[in-house]
Amino acid sequence: MSIRTDVNLLGRTLGQVLKEQEGEAFFELVERTRALVREVRAGGSDAELRAMLSGLSGPDAGNLARAFTWYFQLVNLAEEYERVRVLAAAGGVRPQSLAQAMQELRAQGLSAEEVEALLARLDLGLTFTAHPTEMRRRTVRRHLEQVARALPTLSDGGVGGPEAAEIAAHVEALWRTPELRRLKPTVLDEVKGGLTYVSSIAQALPALQRDLHAAFREVFGRDTAATLPLSFSSWMGGDRDGNPFVTPQATRETLALHGERAREVLLGLIRQAFADLSQEDEGEEAYREELQSLFDAVRDGQTLDLVGRLEALEARLVRDGQRRTAEQLLSPLLTVARVFGQHLVSLDVREHSAQTGAAVAELLRASGVEADYAALPEHAKQELLTQELRSRRPLWPAGEALPEALETAIGPIREVRDAVRRAGPRAFGRYVISMAESVSDVLEPLILAREVGLRILPVPLFETLDDLQRAPQVVWELLSLPEYRAVLGDDVQEIMLGYSDSNKDTGFLAANWALHEAQRQISDVCRRAGVRWRFFHGRGTSIGRGGGPASRAILGQPAGTIDAGLRITEQGEALADKYSHPVLARRNLEQALYGLLLSAARPAGELNPAWTDAMTRAAASSARAYRALVDDPAFLPFFEHVTPIHEIARLNIASRPVRRPGAPTLGNLRAIPWVMSWTQNRANLPGWYGLHEGLQEIGVETAREMYATWPFFRTVLDNAQMSLAKSDPLIFDEYLRLLPEGDAHPLATHLKEAYARTVALVQDVVGAELMANEPRLKESISLRNPYIDPIHRIQVELLRRSRGKDGGLDEFERPLLLSIQGIAAGVRNTG
Repeated sequence: MSIRTDVNLLGRTLGQVLKEQEGEAFFELVERTRALVREVRAGGSDAELRAMLSGLSGPDAGNLARAFTWYFQLVNLAEEYERVRVLAAAGGVRPQSLAQAMQELRAQGLSAEEVEALLARLDLGLTFTAHPTEMRRRTVRRHLEQVARALPTLSDGGVGGPEAAEIAAHVEALWRTPELRRLKPTVLDEVKGGLTYVSSIAQALPALQRDLHAAFREVFGRDTAATLPLSFSSWMGGDRDGNPFVTPQATRETLALHGERAREVLLGLIRQAFADLSQEDEGEEAYREELQSLFDAVRDGQTLDLVGRLEALEARLVRDGQRRTAEQLLSPLLTVARVFGQHLVSLDVREHSAQTGAAVAELLRASGVEADYAALPEHAKQELLTQELRSRRPLWPAGEALPEALETAIGPIREVRDAVRRAGPRAFGRYVISMAESVSDVLEPLILAREVGLRILPVPLFETLDDLQRAPQVVWELLSLPEYRAVLGDDVQEIMLGYSDSNKDTGFLAANWALHEAQRQISDVCRRAGVRWRFFHGRGTSIGRGGGPASRAILGQPAGTIDAGLRITEQGEALADKYSHPVLARRNLEQALYGLLLSAARPAGELNPAWTDAMTRAAASSARAYRALVDDPAFLPFFEHVTPIHEIARLNIASRPVRRPGAPTLGNLRAIPWVMSWTQNRANLPGWYGLHEGLQEIGVETAREMYATWPFFRTVLDNAQMSLAKSDPLIFDEYLRLLPEGDAHPLATHLKEAYARTVALVQDVVGAELMANEPRLKESISLRNPYIDPIHRIQVELLRRSRGKDGGLDEFERPLLLSIQGIAAGVRNTG
């Protein structure tokens, strides 16, 4: 069996279901549409295709979009299973595995002890976040998971064979299952969706731990006690930035769900260990008594030193000559307990700096400390806040109810405090301050946390270009304050870097360089201050939001900037793509750990000054070109015409609004819908625009040298290649027809020419066609185009109709939203 065979059989299954459920005429419509689209892509006339689509009713257009959407959902499954199949069949040392990491570290001259020290100081923190491009309902995902489980049994018997009966049943059920949510998902819906993947990860962790020990033993000739440098956290239920639905109650319910899910996972593993550890000693069950005690304590929600007691049990097994039992039968429980504990994932709280500032101002005013904190200059704010931090006294009278504004700000901190008391310190992660611009922004949450008696570690999130450039100075001033250092103690200072707003601010190349330089300079600041640090990368799935393969992104980090490890956001569709199957989870985690180990071992060194100078000039040139585009008075109306941004705003796909508060502008549009809009029309502008001007500034020969030898620059251009390859001028032309002037609009002409110039120059620099170094992905894009084209064309037709009449969006909402979902499934990496 091959992926082409799987795709063919799944397509035939869907075709049979369409015939049975919708009739022969509809099936013929699907097939005719597919054939016409192929003719157009091959260079034929599109007159017949246009005439056919313009004559469709709204319901028929919606069903046609659904048919191709389901095809993509099934193709995505086939591709995932192909990855599982390839991984299962692979022999020897896999590329980007822990075995290869050990070999490369040894080749670089690291000793066994140095590798153990490296593993001990690192942590790869993966953070689940809600993401609106993961539009599938959990009911739909469950059906798809059942199809995926049945795929290995599929044979050449096809839709008539007994092995395909279960698959056909689920495809049949899917066709009559509503894909779109009738109601906007609640915060708890998002939390439950994110926790879906815990089971696959839990199954992958023990195998990954064994991989680590086996690789170390193979390369260094001895055993190691090193554990996986891996942790998980979540923003779902704690991310309050711009989301009024993340209330203290939502946070409380989220933490309760974490506890329930942790108990389920742990109790299942304890039962398995109890069954396996059946040894007796003088008629007594030697180890089951302890496991029963742990089972009872976990079941009853008691706080206990779970890992400590399991490690003691492991030591007993080894002393009793039961080493294999310890390594093979107890290790799954111990490994999962180390990573997930009784907390499952650490919940971060995130809030916008304006909101924390307003809450502190109200607290200071109501307690009579300062009547108008918000009006104070920055130095006065710092003086007041550090003075307060020297005192342990709360400002609000004990036992007195907080007013609503303060309860909204302080309530979530109280909830995580209570969770820490129940499930241990890792139940709560960090307090992230978005749009952090100053030292006072970082100090303010400490004042709020003091009101409920919880020590928190604040994480400034630097998002815009100005914030990234100012970040090293802010961090230096922060770490120079004795009052703040007293709070931080020996803990790691986390600094979060935002990819979304910096890209929307200044474009692809300039944002990447600003992030690179911020990391280098902040690392120097922390080094001089004698503080350990860890960067938290707020990556999306799209190239315009820092997406791309995780291992490549990690290997592209500036040398010397990984100290205590990394944190990375894992968003929406990325969770399904990476963690829907234990084999995929294991592979994605090992690739990320490979990147982390190799990148962390790379010593800090001086970059070639000619390259840094070239990049500084290139970033400035690129940013000027980007700002000239988005600041053009004609740009915002152009954007609203050629993308489905208004229609995306109607999707019941996330609990968070698409804009921050204020009048609608490009500035307060959130980065996810901004990027998603450009992926819908296949222009992918956030992933490449301005790159041509930057590369011109560098010069082709220098750029070739940089691409060949500088991991950062290679990562940037490889990600740009992916974005350019997924762009499609043929499809973008269709959306340009939505403009009153059509493709005669000056910006339409400009963007088409800019795309062609960028592709030509990137290919000149890398010395090959786009994606030549990733043939499988290139083939996947090519295979998908004929099937995604119809959905694009249906979407354009529906946009034209809905925008041409009053109330049109209400009339065509469902088929339009189906088309948006279908394109997201077909393109992937959408937001």
